[in-house]
Amino acid sequence: MGGGSPASHGRAPVPLDQLPDKGRVLCQGRIESVTYVPADRTAAFSAIVSNSGALRPGSARAGAPRARLRVVWLGRRRVPGIEAGTELKLEGMLSRSEGMPTIFNPRYEILSHQENE
Repeated sequence: MGGGSPASHGRAPVPLDQLPDKGRVLCQGRIESVTYVPADRTAAFSAIVSNSGALRPGSARAGAPRARLRVVWLGRRRVPGIEAGTELKLEGMLSRSEGMPTIFNPRYEILSHQENE
C-alpha cells in the first residue's frame, strides 16, 4: 500500500462533518467516487470521501447534508485499492481547495471494500 498506515495510535478519527478548516487530521469515510485525468494532463488521482454510513441504505437521515472530503494523490494516475465503495482511514494536512475540504497525498488504511455495487 503506497500510503502506509495512519499513525493513529490512540487517536479516534474525526467525523467528516466536524473537520476543522485546516491542520493535520485523522478521519474515516467511504469513497463515493474517483476521478481519472486524461493522459495528456498532469497526473493526479482524486476521490470524494463521504461519511462511512452515507452510502448504506437507510443509514442517513432524509434530507441531511452529506459531509464530503476530497483526497488527491499528486503524480499518480491510479492508487491500488482506492475505488468507489472502499472504506478508508485517512491522515494528512487538511486544506480547502475549490471550496471543499481536501487532503493531498494522504496516508491511508483500507478498512473494507463494498462488494457488488
